[in-house]
Amino acid sequence: MSAGSPTAPFRIVHTVCSHDCPDSCAVLVTVNGAGRAVKVAGDPSQPVTQGFLCGKVAKYLDRVYAPERILYPLKRKAGVAKGPLKRGQEQEAFERVSWDEALESIAARLKETAERHGPESILPYSYAGTIGVLGYGSMDRRFFHRLGASQLDRTICSEAGGVAWNLVYGKKLGTPTEDFRLAKLVVAWGANIHGNNIHLWPMIEQARRAGARLIVIDPYRTRTAALADWHIAIRPGTDAALALGLMHVILNEGLEDRAYIAEMTHGFHQLAARAREYTPERVAAWTGLTAAQIERLAREYATTRPAALRMNYGVQRSENGGTAVRAIAMLPALTGAWKHRGGGGQLSTSGAFAWNKQAVERPDLALASPLKRLARVVNMSTLGQALTELGKGRDQGSEIRDQRAGDAETRPEDGPPVKALFVYNSNPGAVAPNQNAVRRGLARADLFTVVHELFFTDTTDYADYILPATTFLEHTDIQGAYGHYFVQLSNQAIEPPGEAHSNVWLFSQLAERMGFSEDCFRDTPEEIIRQALGIGADGHSTNAGMEHITLEDLKQQGHIPLSFHRKPEEEPFQPYTAGPLPTPSGKIEFYSEALAAKGLDPLPGFVPPTESRWGKGAEQFPLEFLSRKADNYMNSTFANLEGHRKMEARLSQRLEMHPVDAAARGIADGDKVRVWNGRGSLTLTALVPGNGIVSVPAGVVAARLDWAKMHSGGTNVNVLTSERLTDLGAAATFYSVLVEVARA
Repeated sequence: MSAGSPTAPFRIVHTVCSHDCPDSCAVLVTVNGAGRAVKVAGDPSQPVTQGFLCGKVAKYLDRVYAPERILYPLKRKAGVAKGPLKRGQEQEAFERVSWDEALESIAARLKETAERHGPESILPYSYAGTIGVLGYGSMDRRFFHRLGASQLDRTICSEAGGVAWNLVYGKKLGTPTEDFRLAKLVVAWGANIHGNNIHLWPMIEQARRAGARLIVIDPYRTRTAALADWHIAIRPGTDAALALGLMHVILNEGLEDRAYIAEMTHGFHQLAARAREYTPERVAAWTGLTAAQIERLAREYATTRPAALRMNYGVQRSENGGTAVRAIAMLPALTGAWKHRGGGGQLSTSGAFAWNKQAVERPDLALASPLKRLARVVNMSTLGQALTELGKGRDQGSEIRDQRAGDAETRPEDGPPVKALFVYNSNPGAVAPNQNAVRRGLARADLFTVVHELFFTDTTDYADYILPATTFLEHTDIQGAYGHYFVQLSNQAIEPPGEAHSNVWLFSQLAERMGFSEDCFRDTPEEIIRQALGIGADGHSTNAGMEHITLEDLKQQGHIPLSFHRKPEEEPFQPYTAGPLPTPSGKIEFYSEALAAKGLDPLPGFVPPTESRWGKGAEQFPLEFLSRKADNYMNSTFANLEGHRKMEARLSQRLEMHPVDAAARGIADGDKVRVWNGRGSLTLTALVPGNGIVSVPAGVVAARLDWAKMHSGGTNVNVLTSERLTDLGAAATFYSVLVEVARA
């Protein structure tokens, strides 16, 4: 959708922010007559975007036109070893080459690697640097399926929570964002709404003006917690215990909705028996709350209608995080909160978008690969292990993966070592856990690494080839969301600078040079969009919930709600209020036979994380460490831009400590401190509040994710995190970490 004529001095193009955020904002880009973007703004016609952008994307043109952007293909200079480079020194390690030379050389190396070591020795590594359907996974998936490369288990962010939610409800749906304005109580559990879900905030403020209360449950005093009516500073990793304690009080006082439970749930009596074990006094000892606080929270939640629960993925990043999400997700089912418009809950709405992934990703192409089957699956959350241990008999997490419904029986440890790594949409040198192990793997002289990127990052320091990528302003895509129910078309607003190219173009070109003859490798972005929509003979989508959508309408309107959300005032969408549901029992599952069949606990229960104050390692490393995400970056994206760094300056490279812990170690505000455990160490500056407002409970310290190359010591918080996996989903345990701290 664009306004203006070819002769007009400006035109406005409808795009969609493709960064990893639930809001998936509709963005209007103003382009001048010279083809340069001069303004980005939120689309006022999109009911969730509401005409404004977050502080990160409002400054997006700083990223698009940054002088540091990589504009041409680069090759590592002969004799230059792989390893960390200081900011500004990267150009010295690489030389410019043509796209033809880069593509021919990369294709030749991939062919050689596949022939010598088997195609599974090639590993793609990507995540949600873009969450557009095409950019996230389309031509790249086709390419690697046809090649026979290892598949990547993309677990690093949301897998444990997603698996857990689906075990309870069968599909990731939730209360529409727009309906939170009707709530009388909003509980933000591990959700920093004001920091990373900002378009939900106006709905909450509208609800509060009408008398609603906001309760935040989070170990850290986030932006959202600072604005709450009640901040509950729970200890890290004890969320499952608190949820079960709330259940205990609700059931003990008869505050559950028996009619809803009888109609819509399975396993209530078993859950009730389990909840009886979790008395407020017992739960208080784990969580750091008082029994009275637990009772008060349970009563307020169960007796306020509508009550909306906004949970985010921070909850699941502890060792028992999957179980924690399961337990929390059961609360609105126990109280019948789904029955009341504005009540219920939301973790993700992504299950509503029934894209035709078979057509987009073409897993059938694996049958044409040398393997004649789907390749092994390697877990991205254990990249350090994958790059240093595979092929040596080390189990790379396959047993834990098998807990997930529908997983293939893959054994990554039976395959060859990883000999080639292709990175795009991610910066594992900064974001992957156990950074020292990841770096050892990336530094291997025998590992061939290609990185498709916009900037020199912690990962490009180890690349053999760097290929210039596009921003969402520079390519066409289609997108859903995990925080609302709108299908959106992102039009290309400007030409890519230099010789930057999209993921679709890149993998199409590589397929040609690999000799892949299938027609699908010549599909245009528009053809792939039509495939994603499942466009039928009449021009309409054949996907569930999208039957009213045509590509032509999307081009005109920019965003179209899913069918069940077209007339919310006349027919409001309230999920999980009628069956059957896509679970084995057809109901909300308090008790899971699927887990029981795998020898796992069919009910939620609390088990303290291995790395916690109750673990054996606490004697040596007594502080629980939160490796927090920065409010003004998107994971590691934006961290290199000076404007964003200025917004983050107060907390950048600071270790936030409770005054009790600081005093016990003779540490004062502003002291340089060493933070360490058995995996690595990090030097930071202590931030010890003196005004009585603390950001973390006693026994907990926190620091923010940044690029390693931005630290004077050349490392970041992930030098401390482990490759231990979550109880469900085999995801990363960024928040189950023990450390000790001393003055440097």
